[in-house]
Amino acid sequence: MTVAVVFDSAGTLLNTYRVAKEICNKKLLPGIETTTLTFSCPDRVLLILPVHSEDVMKASPDMLLSEYLVERNIAFGVSCTRKIITAEAIGDVLYADTRACVGDLQECIRNVWSICRAESMVTMNSGAIVNMEQNAIEFCITAGGWPFEGAKETISTLHRLGVPTFIASGDRSTKLERMADHLGIPRDRVYGVATPSVKAQIVCDLQQEYEKVLMVGDGINDLCALEKADIAILTIQQPGDRPESLYRAADYVVNRVGDVIPIVQGLLAPLEKTRS
Repeated sequence: MTVAVVFDSAGTLLNTYRVAKEICNKKLLPGIETTTLTFSCPDRVLLILPVHSEDVMKASPDMLLSEYLVERNIAFGVSCTRKIITAEAIGDVLYADTRACVGDLQECIRNVWSICRAESMVTMNSGAIVNMEQNAIEFCITAGGWPFEGAKETISTLHRLGVPTFIASGDRSTKLERMADHLGIPRDRVYGVATPSVKAQIVCDLQQEYEKVLMVGDGINDLCALEKADIAILTIQQPGDRPESLYRAADYVVNRVGDVIPIVQGLLAPLEKTRS
């Protein structure tokens, strides 16, 4: 039997800390689950911005974030949304916003730095949640992630079993590739800025090549992919509440990423018996 395993990154392979800044109320929301925050309102769109944290920190805090993005010709990637919305419509809101300032994003970055500074291997992503109904940036966000204990060993064990691993994540590709290098996952098996529907399509595409495709995820943005997978694994290693729909979609609920190994071994065991 041929088996492939698709992992989400943040909260699944990576212990992730996120913070959001609510623009209207100027309130910092540490430890927030940004995909759940996005899904709680149908008009919200979670965007990944390919900005470098050090460059953002050098900019004037009073500068509009939209102006900063336009001046530097910074594009965006759609990480999560409940609606089908054109990139042009999203860009019209993002690049014309008059509420969010660079200082709002700087506050998020400083907060994540303070939490992640003790970790040796960290990826950081920044972005925004735009509200299409409000025609404005509603939140600035930053996330920092570092590998869960046992993540690298899990990938190595799966590869020794002859099982290819993939990453399908809403995070931006450059950061994912750096983490994939550390974990031992080939870069051509990394899919970044993947929306929930894209994750599901990745699973479906792999099902044309492999007899069993496992999806391992932890958040609501993994739901579509979990439902499409031959075997859906919900990991709850990342603390936090999860909607009941994730538990209903899961064939297995595991406490740590390493618990994927015996599930895969169980699939391969009949093949080993046949060979012997």
